[in-house]
Amino acid sequence: MHRSTFIILITLACIFSACQKQSEYSEKNINQLLNSWHKAAADAKLEEYFRLMTENATYIGTDPNERWTREEFYQFCKPYFEKGRSWDFKAFDRKIYASENNKTIWFDELLNTWMGVCRGSGVLSLENGEYKISHYHLSVTIKNESIKEFLQIKQD
Repeated sequence: MHRSTFIILITLACIFSACQKQSEYSEKNINQLLNSWHKAAADAKLEEYFRLMTENATYIGTDPNERWTREEFYQFCKPYFEKGRSWDFKAFDRKIYASENNKTIWFDELLNTWMGVCRGSGVLSLENGEYKISHYHLSVTIKNESIKEFLQIKQD
């Protein structure tokens, strides 16, 4: 191999690896991402909030009819965020898990919310070399000793 061909190949390899920006997995980075996502909602920063979600993300809310694509959820959120009236969820007791190759992350968290303690769970995927939320599920928590009362309310 000619020296100039070798130099060109090494240069191309360096350029290619630089272009293949990939977030490095760490629990600290994932916690920061999720905390930033919740903070963007609390601060009613619509574009920042949705920038942290994949293009094909799904959001499942507490109502049985709340199963949204990213675009549907965006349209739902937009009027609230534009008025500065969104939600402020504070996460605690978060658990983070990763696939063996760190390409898929999943988590669950308890949240202090206006509804009391809720649970969020979700999946993060690599999109263009960055971790983003691809699935989020919010649910209201109910203590086992209150389930009969809850079922009665649900029937009404």
